[in-house]
Amino acid sequence: MSFFRRLSSRAREEELMDDFSMGGEELREALRHLRRLNKIFAAPGPTVSGVEKLWKSVGKPDKLTLLDVGAGSGDVNLKLLHWAKKQGIDMQITLVDLTEEACEEARQLFQSEPRVRVQRADLTALPDDSADIVTGSQFIHHFEGEQLVDMIRHMLRASRYGVVINDIHRHPVSYKAVWITTRLISRNRYIRHDGPLSVAKGFTDQDWQELKHRLKHETMTYEWKPLFRYSVVIPRKGGLVT
Repeated sequence: MSFFRRLSSRAREEELMDDFSMGGEELREALRHLRRLNKIFAAPGPTVSGVEKLWKSVGKPDKLTLLDVGAGSGDVNLKLLHWAKKQGIDMQITLVDLTEEACEEARQLFQSEPRVRVQRADLTALPDDSADIVTGSQFIHHFEGEQLVDMIRHMLRASRYGVVINDIHRHPVSYKAVWITTRLISRNRYIRHDGPLSVAKGFTDQDWQELKHRLKHETMTYEWKPLFRYSVVIPRKGGLVT
């Protein structure tokens, strides 16, 4: 993955983590190293911000169920659980991922947390209204075109209140920062390849505007958050195309 790369449009290459024929201990190691990257780049913040915004918009219920799709280790939810406890919310979270390696890492990370369960599943096969809020952190940048729109529609379908997306801002500063950091903290090929590529597959203001238009969802909002991320909130009611 080159240090110098044009970022005028979203990259189309597949990440190594998109190849489900690979995996094993190397992937589990990558998931552990990804948790370190998430701490360095303040990854949980946009998810907490988006969930709080949607929670307030539906009247601040004292009980809340969440479904985190493409969850990996699910580590961004640690701060979400802390936020819920401070707010006095009875929160239950289900972490969903396609790979057994991710599910194993999540089970280990949350083994002493009764508010979290782990499910190996495909988003497209989840039932309607599976949870109050469906979240996706660094998940939708894996998709483009009609598949991207389709995945968000599945997230909306599986939610009762709406969807919160936390994903990466495609920008030269974030790209170079991730490129350097991945090489400082890890020798794992998933991390070194997929880390910078994730930024190159990320989004800009224009991309979110285009997505909002394609979804025909006028109540969708997005905000830039540190460090080079977006918090996107898409309420279930208000313009969902069926």
